[in-house]
Amino acid sequence: MTFDLSSAPIVRLAWERHLGLPADSLVAGSSGGRITQSDDSGSLSFLRLWDQGVLTGPAELLRAAEAYSDDELSDHATMLRLSRGLGGRGCGTQALYYADDLRLKQPEGTVMVSHGNPEAVALEALCPPDDVNDVGLSGLPHKFTVMDSEEPGGGPLACAAYAEFAGMLAQLGTLVPPKFRRRGLGRRATEIAAHEALATGLIAQWRADVNNAGAHALAISTGFSVAGLQTSVALQPRQSPHK
Repeated sequence: MTFDLSSAPIVRLAWERHLGLPADSLVAGSSGGRITQSDDSGSLSFLRLWDQGVLTGPAELLRAAEAYSDDELSDHATMLRLSRGLGGRGCGTQALYYADDLRLKQPEGTVMVSHGNPEAVALEALCPPDDVNDVGLSGLPHKFTVMDSEEPGGGPLACAAYAEFAGMLAQLGTLVPPKFRRRGLGRRATEIAAHEALATGLIAQWRADVNNAGAHALAISTGFSVAGLQTSVALQPRQSPHK
């Protein structure tokens, strides 16, 4: 694993700012209790980052959640029960991985990498729609698409991309068409994107649904270290009262 806990305060600060928490409430590390933040973002979210729990959402749900432990709030079913009265719709539980340094592995042969959007779009066309939506390459501006270098005019084989998260982290995503999987192409693309992000001074962040075994295996094989998880549900928009 390639994450030094001395970098943890940077990760905490990024999430602190992303969630709109009071200054230093998360950066200081475990406070011995759960951090709660009332907001009207339209979701209920429980973040567990190392040993600290953070719950954000409508005030009435925060009060209802006081009866539950952090372990219970990490369970997607618990969050759905809590939010049933507000039309809670599951967004899943995502494991969070981080890397602040990665070994540079020299690939065998020449690796052709495209930074263009058309190549990423072409690769998405080769993938199932659910995979395309999960990774969301269109929302990740820094793209690194591994191209087929064995044939003239070879097409895309795998793409990893990242977007800045709270100005301190690089949120990564990787997409590989089914016919090119199990060849190490996803890890190669991920390593390229992660190294580029680290070179700009960002810490690499990887999110994977807890049920996505392939994404977890890719994170571990690339060198990411698991640090926590986030469980979220989307809430129905509140109806404005008629005048």
